[in-house]
Amino acid sequence: MKTAVITDSTAYLPRNVRKANNIHMVPLNVIFGHESYQEEVDINADDFYDMVKEGGELPKTSQPSIGIMTQKLEELSQNYDTVISIHLSSGISGTYQAMVTAGEMVEEIDVHVFDSEISCHMQGFYALEAAELANNGATPDQIIRRLNEMKESMSAYFMVDDLSHLQRGGRLNGAQAFVGSLLQVKPVLHFVDTKIVPYEKIRTRKKAIKKIVSLFEEKIEEGGTYKACLIHANRPAEAEELKKELEEKHDNVQVVLSYFGPVIGTHLGEGAMGLGWYRQS
Repeated sequence: MKTAVITDSTAYLPRNVRKANNIHMVPLNVIFGHESYQEEVDINADDFYDMVKEGGELPKTSQPSIGIMTQKLEELSQNYDTVISIHLSSGISGTYQAMVTAGEMVEEIDVHVFDSEISCHMQGFYALEAAELANNGATPDQIIRRLNEMKESMSAYFMVDDLSHLQRGGRLNGAQAFVGSLLQVKPVLHFVDTKIVPYEKIRTRKKAIKKIVSLFEEKIEEGGTYKACLIHANRPAEAEELKKELEEKHDNVQVVLSYFGPVIGTHLGEGAMGLGWYRQS
């Protein structure tokens, strides 16, 4: 049985990484005025943040169409028997459910849809693991079992410079409790039951990042080896410096850098910073 792996563009796996690992991708969209762009296809993160600065406001976003998803599945059915399709959290996007629907419409291939319950490169970690297993001949059941094992230790925390983007887009659960004065602080957020919820309110950016790092360090002190990812919204130098600090301090952690691309960047705004991890062993 040949198994393909799909993820969506919000995993923010570069094209060369997807190609090297035989990972297929369906793009979400960002809409500036009357122009729609497929992220990671028509527009990259650098272009996006430049366009936001020039235009003065954030665009809208939309999930992939059922048509694009069914077309991708039909293409894969020519060479594969089954698909593992890994998507951003069902609590912040309809992409997961759209792929479930597309899978039911395409009878030529067996589709297993996995809700990462998270997003960005943490979602990418699932796709990379699934691809490695699929390329080594693992069955769909074995792959899904491993992804669920990863989910038990998968965590991510992030801070935003301006909470109003999440509030406006309806991605922040319980946002009404954070209206007013909290818009002036740098809240630390995380995913709980597929939704983005506040973890703690912090007064400054520096303290918010320090809190996220402390949460990570508390976890890795329990032992084991970890894969981690620093994710930034147009702050590459800051993320690179923090990556270096973490790697020098902890020898049981492999840290990679990634970014909040156009779709997630629309809802977080420039300057957001995140740190996610899972236990390898």
